[in-house]
Amino acid sequence: MTIPSQPATTQSHHATLSAASNRPSRPVLLAVLAHPDDETFGMGGTLAYYSRRGVDTYLVCATRGEAGDVDESLLHGFQSIAARREAELRCAAGKLGLAGVTFLDYRDSGMPGSPDNHHPQALVAQPLRQVAHEIAYHIRRLQPDVVVTFDPIGGYRHPDHIAVHQATVRGMDFASDPSIPDMDGLAPFAPKKLYYQTIPRGFMRLMIRIMRLLGRDPHKFGKNKDIDLAAIADVDFPIHAVINYRAVADIRDEAAACHASQSSSSLTGGAFTWLRRVIASKELYIRAFPPSTGKVERDLFEDILELPPLRRL
Repeated sequence: MTIPSQPATTQSHHATLSAASNRPSRPVLLAVLAHPDDETFGMGGTLAYYSRRGVDTYLVCATRGEAGDVDESLLHGFQSIAARREAELRCAAGKLGLAGVTFLDYRDSGMPGSPDNHHPQALVAQPLRQVAHEIAYHIRRLQPDVVVTFDPIGGYRHPDHIAVHQATVRGMDFASDPSIPDMDGLAPFAPKKLYYQTIPRGFMRLMIRIMRLLGRDPHKFGKNKDIDLAAIADVDFPIHAVINYRAVADIRDEAAACHASQSSSSLTGGAFTWLRRVIASKELYIRAFPPSTGKVERDLFEDILELPPLRRL
């Protein structure tokens, strides 16, 4: 897929506000993530699915993925890795049907132990309260019914993923707290639900078995061999929601193709794409708020409202 050298403007169909209540007239879902490609490889099926069920779906992305490895041949026409990856994200956002994309303008911190951890603009170098305050601002601005972010270990222990998880949890509190007024006069707002997306452990354990059969070390996964899949697979989280996105799996894959600079090293891209499609097109979530009743939900908007049937855009 050809990526434009200049970032394309995300096609937007921003939710209109109801004159009577000053609330969006359509349901809103907000994803708060760390890097370009997180929106696709982690929860792209979910975002594509809800964008096609009458939900205005937004993304707040903390960085532009500056520390990602990108083949030099893919930088032709781009001034930097950040420019390339932003263009890839905007390409994917158009495929997924996102209503809007906002960057927090921090820098990718890289994996643990990387020199990028110590860059003054690195996300992990910022005060948690500061990042949480920015996320809270966007929660008040967009008034989402549902917020989704990473699980407590950031999926695969990426420092930025963990930082975004922590800042989103704190940001939820800040957004609803009337004692924190410094947000351009926006009124306090409390989303109805908060979910953490998590990697399917069964899928991961199967990947590990296949890697071992192929003579690959699951403790050293990824282009830089800095992801320990075996250790991650040992961390179990309760699953409270399962989103089946089979009806839009092809759209999720089109969005994944936008991230040409990263797809070969992704946990759900590259050589493992076929495995994910063969097993199931599902994304798993932990319900953080309100506490789960123990029932496994099939819709993140369950008990909020009945959504219209899926419609291809």
